[in-house]
Amino acid sequence: MPKLPVLSGIELVKLALKQGFVIKRQKGSHVILSKGEKLTVIPVHGSKPIKKGLLLQILKERVAIGITRDDL
Repeated sequence: MPKLPVLSGIELVKLALKQGFVIKRQKGSHVILSKGEKLTVIPVHGSKPIKKGLLLQILKERVAIGITRDDL
């Protein structure tokens, strides 16, 4: 299993958009994305990296949708 890369929120949103997600709305620094009936929230705090635990949690949320560690 490959190591997790260091990604900012902006980079993760761009990756999700390439995977077919659409930006549903944004509230403050949190971008809400949807793909079909699934929703996911990605924090965007400038260029600050997303911590490993949160990145793993977001990936587990999306496994059924198709984003894996290999896609990163």
